[in-house]
Amino acid sequence: MAKFKKKKSEPTPDPIDSKKESIKEENEIPETESSGPETSEPIVNKTGKSENDKKLDKLFWLRVGFAVIAGTLATFLFEGIQGEERRWASIVFMIIVFIVTIFIAKSMNMQLPSSDRKKIVTQGIGSYIFLYLFVWILTYTIVHAGTVSTGIPSPLS
Repeated sequence: MAKFKKKKSEPTPDPIDSKKESIKEENEIPETESSGPETSEPIVNKTGKSENDKKLDKLFWLRVGFAVIAGTLATFLFEGIQGEERRWASIVFMIIVFIVTIFIAKSMNMQLPSSDRKKIVTQGIGSYIFLYLFVWILTYTIVHAGTVSTGIPSPLS
């Protein structure tokens, strides 16, 4: 609770002086009581926090790498499957590879607070999905560019 001290000043005869006095009083900051630290967050060691950030960054880039490799592999692994089954097989393969990255992340022994436990799953998931799909479509297009007859000459052949 804050305690304010009342200032006692002499009455001013001139109205201009009273305006100056009131401005001076508004600018003064009253003293307050300090009851100690009231933070609810635990104090985190800066080296521990940066270590977790480094591990989360490492997990992100691991998922980016896995997405590029798995997207390329999906082009060649499911060559024998035709139609809709190829698409679903590739999506299931993408999910399986992502689950593998979750197990790798758990083996990194990150000391995350309970509120951040979901970061192991959510870190880089959007990048993983979009990179996987992009690389899969790109490699499939490059591999099969010469076999499709569109009437437009291919720059690769």
